[in-house]
Amino acid sequence: MPKLSGRLLLAFAVTTVAGACLHFLYDLLPNPVTALFSPVNESLWEHGKILFWPYLAAMLALTRRGAPGCRTPWLLTAPLMVCAMLAAGWLYHFTLGGEAMAVDIGIYVVVMALGFLLPQALEGSCERPLLGTLGLLLTLALGAALVLFTFLPPDCPLFLDLSGVNTWSTIPY
Repeated sequence: MPKLSGRLLLAFAVTTVAGACLHFLYDLLPNPVTALFSPVNESLWEHGKILFWPYLAAMLALTRRGAPGCRTPWLLTAPLMVCAMLAAGWLYHFTLGGEAMAVDIGIYVVVMALGFLLPQALEGSCERPLLGTLGLLLTLALGAALVLFTFLPPDCPLFLDLSGVNTWSTIPY
């Protein structure tokens, strides 16, 4: 069982609230800078930002005085979190046809919680430089994709704005 220190629980709470606040940032201040960090629409892809950016900030804060390689488990976890949220969102919205905001919030909180637990379980990866490089490259690639697809989203369901009424009936299968 991973160690749940007060510092880790506080970081989880602050990070979760920060991500929730990011959800509304672009609506309050619509511009290209806030678009980089905040969802510009209700697509599954755009909601990866509310996990990714606050989680990276928490990782930097929690590991700033750590041993070399201590960020490896966090860097490996960040892309996994976004993939998990995309998969859960796809399953819920596209496969099951769900539209309840409470389920979306639940998915977000559960995935964020797993993001704080998994690095504790992956502590052994700190000693493996190849995993550290892989984690860094995956995290950088995901960050670049989040930025690029904010302004140039591909034409596929993952990037569709799901805020419209009867959205599910218009998604091609």
